[in-house]
Amino acid sequence: MSCPICAAQSDARFRPFCSRRCADLDLGKWLTGAYAIPSHEPEDIEEAIEATEQAVQKPH
Repeated sequence: MSCPICAAQSDARFRPFCSRRCADLDLGKWLTGAYAIPSHEPEDIEEAIEATEQAVQKPH
C-alpha cells in the first residue's frame, strides 16, 4: 500500500501513511477543512450561512 500523501511505501507503524510527517500533514488537512464533503441540501447551506453570519457579528 502506498502513502496517500506522498505515494511512498506505507509503514505499519503509521498505516496507511509512510511516516509521522505524512500522518500529521493529513491531520492538518482535516483540521483546516481542506477535506470536506460537499452538500447541496438547502438546510446545510442555510445553516452554514447562519453560522458564518453569527461568527462575523461576534465582537473580537
